[in-house]
Amino acid sequence: MKYTLILILSFLSFTLFAQKPCEYTANVSDSIGTYKSTTEYLISEKIFAGNSNYIFYSLALTDGLPTLNVQFIQKSKDFMKVNCFDKDSRIYLQLQNGKIVTLVHVDQDNCGTMIRDDKGYDNRVKSGIFMFQKDNYEDLKISPVSIMRIKYSTDNVDYVFKKEFTSELDGKVYRPETYFIDNIRCIQ
Repeated sequence: MKYTLILILSFLSFTLFAQKPCEYTANVSDSIGTYKSTTEYLISEKIFAGNSNYIFYSLALTDGLPTLNVQFIQKSKDFMKVNCFDKDSRIYLQLQNGKIVTLVHVDQDNCGTMIRDDKGYDNRVKSGIFMFQKDNYEDLKISPVSIMRIKYSTDNVDYVFKKEFTSELDGKVYRPETYFIDNIRCIQ
């Protein structure tokens, strides 16, 4: 009986701590090269006074080069401030172990696209591709992220990562602090 109980507890602990499988939106390998991209993951959600702001991450591997794809979606009936990416844009991730990881934007200007929906809301969609640097890539695998600072062409904006939140958008639970710990293995 004692061995059966130990066996059952061991099995349950393996299933509880097992990593979930990687989910990809693209996984292509052909004569031109290889491309692999994870599904988008909600990192930040802010809904207040009729305004909605969402930030999504996805990781990509293009011919061996790992990148972070960031997508911003803003929805409002009011004026929305425009923040643009340029060649000097950066993402700074402050880890809980005190280190700072810097991601460099690809040399492509982007201020997003404005779309007006049938309910009178303005929707701005903006995407950016950021490259990892070799010297601090490994730190993301072992330490949660506490703060993200985005350096735009004219402004800096800070986002405090939550340990966990339930999205009003889709009702799912997201864990932004451990996004890289959970997913960076998917592009290696």
